[in-house]
Amino acid sequence: MSWNQRIASALQQRHAAHQWRQPVTLDSAQGTEVEVNGQRLINFCSNDYLGLANTGGDDLAAAAQRWGLGSGASHLVCGHSRAHQQLEEALAHHTGYPRALLFSTGYMANMGVINAFAQRGDLVLQDRLNHASLLDGAQLSRADFQRYHHLDYTHLQQRLQNFRESQANSSRQGLAMVVTDSIFSMDGDLADVAALSRICQQQDALLMVDDAHGLGVIGTNGGGVREHFGLSPAELPLYVGTLGKALGGFGAFVGADSDTIDYLIQFARPYIYTTALPPAVAEAMLGNLRRMKDNQLRQVLDGHIQHFRARALEAGLNLMDSVSPIQPLLVGAEDRTLELSQKLRQRGFWVTAIRPPTVPEGSSRLRITLTAAHHRDQIDALLDALIELCTDPQEPRS
Repeated sequence: MSWNQRIASALQQRHAAHQWRQPVTLDSAQGTEVEVNGQRLINFCSNDYLGLANTGGDDLAAAAQRWGLGSGASHLVCGHSRAHQQLEEALAHHTGYPRALLFSTGYMANMGVINAFAQRGDLVLQDRLNHASLLDGAQLSRADFQRYHHLDYTHLQQRLQNFRESQANSSRQGLAMVVTDSIFSMDGDLADVAALSRICQQQDALLMVDDAHGLGVIGTNGGGVREHFGLSPAELPLYVGTLGKALGGFGAFVGADSDTIDYLIQFARPYIYTTALPPAVAEAMLGNLRRMKDNQLRQVLDGHIQHFRARALEAGLNLMDSVSPIQPLLVGAEDRTLELSQKLRQRGFWVTAIRPPTVPEGSSRLRITLTAAHHRDQIDALLDALIELCTDPQEPRS
């Protein structure tokens, strides 16, 4: 088989399985209402949970006047500016860690952390539904990689115990690392990070949590999963947060103790070998970090979530068990999920159809995301459309 034949075969298989994906081009700024190909759509697929994506424009413009466009180099050459340092200090303070380290993307942060720590002879254990960046990080490391059943901590403990028993007769004593999302991006459910912390302390395993969808959304002051569960930094030693979701910007960071941050500076290759975030972006993120602390935004968001779930469940919609802004409506078949997404688009709603390989076979879904910027009448209009489509005799439910 030639390379061209392999490519053609793979593309044909994607088409046949109703798994073909292409980007949709926006003709407007991100928001609850967007324009696509001349059509105005109410947007229910953005991760801009607090509606901050459009609030920092003036901050960015002012910062660009000072810093220009690019950083010019990686952090360790000459790309680390005072703006980067101030943002790292502010993120560390907000999340309660001694230090924070900026990465250019969440994907790079997860890859960098796992590969810096996991070595040959070690074991990386991950929740089966973790984000692709976490799974890829483990697969590309030299460590053994195993997954435990979703949110099944008995299964996790069994795998840790098996690893410890195998180490008894090994000449090299490996270390164990447990990695999880906080809020799972396609299901919207929340890991019991307090239970994971106890298990890791008992089993002498290193705990890493990707709080991409939790930072700004959960916790009394939007501090994320550590604040939500009342854990100390020592009880959650490796914390990854992103700036592109509730914070409405771009980039990512790791929160940890001082030695851990120094270790990542030495050994996290995506940090070492990547151009730093534009300093103007880093400075503008300070404004959104201040705005994110507004608890009224979280109160509005929580109210939207409760209202949406109450009406949807009362109508018999097949919602998955989520108390987060991510509200998946389970459909099942890929073609049916695509059809529903397209019919919602015709009614003026943008809701993404999520299909394999992003989710397991037979569990395709509409991924509805709510934000503090949505109006209640927009949410009710979406619910009316969903109820109509899913209760119409011509539109049988999955």
